[in-house]
Amino acid sequence: MIQTLFGTTEPEPRLLERLRKAVESTKTNLIARVDELVREKKEIDAELLEELEQILIGGDVGVGTTQEVLDAVRAQVSRKQLSDAAELKSAVKFHLQDIFARIPNGVPQERIPPVVIFMVGVNGTGKTTTIGKLAFQLGSQGKKVLLCAGDTFRAAAVEQLEVWGQRTSAAVVKQRPGADPSAVLFDALTAAKARRADYVIVDTAGRLHTKANLMAELEKMRRTSQRLIPGAPHEVLLVMDATTGQNGLEQAKQFARSMGVTGIVLTKLDGTAKGGVALAIARELQLPIRYVGVGEQQEDLLPFDAEQFVESLFA
Repeated sequence: MIQTLFGTTEPEPRLLERLRKAVESTKTNLIARVDELVREKKEIDAELLEELEQILIGGDVGVGTTQEVLDAVRAQVSRKQLSDAAELKSAVKFHLQDIFARIPNGVPQERIPPVVIFMVGVNGTGKTTTIGKLAFQLGSQGKKVLLCAGDTFRAAAVEQLEVWGQRTSAAVVKQRPGADPSAVLFDALTAAKARRADYVIVDTAGRLHTKANLMAELEKMRRTSQRLIPGAPHEVLLVMDATTGQNGLEQAKQFARSMGVTGIVLTKLDGTAKGGVALAIARELQLPIRYVGVGEQQEDLLPFDAEQFVESLFA
C-alpha cells in the first residue's frame, strides 16, 4: 500500500515498474553483491557477516540500520533459526521490510480545503522542481492548485516556480525579491480561500540548519498559516537528495525538530547506486517517505511504496 497526500492507495503496475527501473543501480551495488557473497559460502559465520556489513554500509543503508539487521540475523543464527548462507538474502529482505513497517505512516485524514503544504530543505535538493511535479500530480487528480513563491531571496526560484505554474496551470502568488516570505504566504492563503483552491504548495528558501534566523523565519510562516487556515500547514515535506546520502541526514534531523516535518520526498533516486539511504532516512527520522523523484519530467514523481521498494531490490 502507498501512503500519499491523498491517503492510502493501491500501487499501480506502471508505477511499480518505474520504481524498479529507478533502483536498478542500487540493486546492482547492493543486492547483487549479497548474491555473490552467499554463493561463495555455505554457512553463516563471522566472516560472512562482516562482509555483509561492508556491503550494506557501502550501499548507504547506514550504520544504525546495518547494525540492526546484523543483530537480528545473529539472533536468528544463535537460536538456530538460520544457518544456511543461501537463506541469508531472504532474512535480510525480511528485516529491511520490517524496519519500514515500524515507521508511523501518518495517513492524512479528510481535510477541508485549502490544504496547505510546506516544502522545506536545503538548496540543491530539487525542491522547486518537486513542487512543480506535485502540482502536476494534484492537477491530474482534478484539484485546483495555487503555488506560493515563499523563496524571496533567490530570484531564480520565483522564475522557476512561475515556469512550473504555467506548465501545470497552477496560479502563482509572489511579491518583489527580498519581500517578507510570511507576507507572500498571507497573500497566497487569502487568495486560495477566495478562489476556493484545493491545495496551496508553499516554496521556501533553501536553508542551512545552522542559520537560526532562517529557521525562525520558517516558524513565522507556520504561525501565519495557522492564523488563516485551521490546522495549517497540514503537511511539511522535507525534500532530500538521494545522491548526497548520509551527508544530508543531520540537516534533515534539524529540519524535522524545528519544523514538525510530516514526510520525506527523496529526489534523484534514479541517479544513485546508493538508494539504500532511503532505509537510513526513514529509520533515523521515523518519518514516512511520501514520494521519490526519478527524473526531470513533470510525471517523474512517484508515490513511495516501501514494500515494493524492498521487493524491487531483491527481485
